[in-house]
Amino acid sequence: MRFLTAALAAMLASTASAQTLEEAAKAFGARPAMSSTALSPDGTKIAFLAPGPMQASNLYVVETANGSAPRIVISTDEKADRILGCTWVSNERLACRTGGYVKIGTEVNGFRSAIAANADGSNIRLLTARRGENALYADLNGGSIIDYVPGVDGAVLMARTYVPEEQIGSLITKTEQGLGVDQIDTRTLARKKIESPRPNAIEYISDGRGDVRIAGFQTLTPSGYSGNVIEYRYRMNSGKDWKILASYDYLNETGLNPYAVDPGKNIAYGFRKIDGRKALVSVTLDGSLTETVLAKRNDVDVDGLITVGRQQRVVGASYATEKRQSVYFDPELKRLAASLGKALPKQPLIEFADANADESKLLIWAGGDTEPGTYYLFDKTAKKLQPIMQTRPLLSGIGLAVVKPVTYPARDGTMVPAYLTLPPGSTGKNLPAIVMPHGGPSARDEWGFDWLPQFYANRGFAVIQPNYRGSSGYGDAWFQDNGFKSWRTAIGDVADAGKWLVSQGIANAAQLNIVGWSYGGYAALQSAVVEPGLFKKVVAIAPVTDLAETKSEWRNYSNRRVQEKFIGSGPHIVEGSPAQNASAITAPVLMFHGDFDRNVGIGQSRLMVSKLKSAGKQVTLVEYPGLDHSLVDSVARADMLKKSAEFLLK
Repeated sequence: MRFLTAALAAMLASTASAQTLEEAAKAFGARPAMSSTALSPDGTKIAFLAPGPMQASNLYVVETANGSAPRIVISTDEKADRILGCTWVSNERLACRTGGYVKIGTEVNGFRSAIAANADGSNIRLLTARRGENALYADLNGGSIIDYVPGVDGAVLMARTYVPEEQIGSLITKTEQGLGVDQIDTRTLARKKIESPRPNAIEYISDGRGDVRIAGFQTLTPSGYSGNVIEYRYRMNSGKDWKILASYDYLNETGLNPYAVDPGKNIAYGFRKIDGRKALVSVTLDGSLTETVLAKRNDVDVDGLITVGRQQRVVGASYATEKRQSVYFDPELKRLAASLGKALPKQPLIEFADANADESKLLIWAGGDTEPGTYYLFDKTAKKLQPIMQTRPLLSGIGLAVVKPVTYPARDGTMVPAYLTLPPGSTGKNLPAIVMPHGGPSARDEWGFDWLPQFYANRGFAVIQPNYRGSSGYGDAWFQDNGFKSWRTAIGDVADAGKWLVSQGIANAAQLNIVGWSYGGYAALQSAVVEPGLFKKVVAIAPVTDLAETKSEWRNYSNRRVQEKFIGSGPHIVEGSPAQNASAITAPVLMFHGDFDRNVGIGQSRLMVSKLKSAGKQVTLVEYPGLDHSLVDSVARADMLKKSAEFLLK
């Protein structure tokens, strides 16, 4: 069963052998054709998102039984907000998160909202509470659905911000403020307050059965800014009083960070660092707070929680060594995952995307390095696995590159893990090459399909993706003081990846380049500062270029102090900023940046251009109007790929 229309099939045929630069850029730069999938409670319908023009996204619904073509339910304007994800609130109704970015004065701000619609596109309602004209401040969060309401078809629990209102000369005021929880009928918009708003509340966790069991409260600094510690409280079964659960410092990730509640076992699941690495633990919610370690590693963080179904039942945990691995607590799903791994050997990464109400039908995603991913529907009763759709159909028929986990020595002898992607069919020797540091820096690369290195491999480049010191996922000792404070170590590891490629004969030293996005763009530029003769060309996408400016970008936000702590103070603010050391760069630089980037303001790239030009260096900046940090636009991504490849291949 493949829900591919004739038009899509024709498009696939025309691009299957795409080998020209422009065709390859379009194929690899295209946004996934299917994402954010959801299975209806009765298992008869699948909802999914597909890209529209520019940044737009469309919600589709397709019947699982008859193989009919998908029908569009909701479309968003190409220049306005886009649909971020949807879930079924009944067999015939969906609720969706939408969002986008807007400029208020000179600053870019993100906004979110929630809507609901019937599966046929009718009765579209805005779930986000409307603000009165006398609201004392703007709230751009829009609220989030945290649970369903048992026995009330189409009703949800929604955490949302209450904003006080007042008017001069009037006695009519609304004084409640902070995050609370409402029960909302998504058809009629009838509301009932479930949790009164609390000024410092930032999170509520429900149990999958409509009971709010955990609340998180933000601590404040003496000056009133958000602190870096969250205090968690919990309720006992059928209790009303909040009791102390734990504290979590999200700056250094210490303490308990709760994620889910199992009402049957009366426990909370969460992550806690043990011996410097994250582990999954459970904590009883019976007053004793008995903690049990469920999954722990001595080499990497256990950082993934595996849930399934409408109640988000916790069934396992995951971690990434050379490849992402899963540990299942549920025996049936453990056996099924093992069977699927054998049935789909080229797609060893298995994810249970969703399930119907009784979990008799499962929506499954499977992928690998040379397989961008396919969605399947598995019927437990019939023991039948049916393919639904490929996530990147435009790459069907294009040979993709094998991704190989490797390690290489840093200058101090430390072995650094990385992923090496070689062009399909190449000798693997004397190639034009790219070092591609990941973003973050609190992140890491993982094995699997990645459209950016795959594109460059398709164009003949060897690509290495180093998980340099400063990356997350390997514990505190590897993370050090993060990639900004410990920039010398992080950038040294990145540069040493390039030197290793040359020493192994993989890279032609005269054609060794560096490409990075976000922090990766910072690493690309700063590597060119400290190793001016190593990289011949530099491509930086939405890069951090000045650490002082990065701190300044948070000056009007409540978490300003946390961000300032993360970046730090001292000599590294200047020494570790590419824009302050632009004169040291000798390689030509090409940058790309969206002017609606909230993560890293476009002013950072413009500053870098100014500094490089003042130093007489070669630099080009390509700006994308209206696009954010991720450049969520297939046309823009294709343009970026084409222009960057032309630049690197000159």
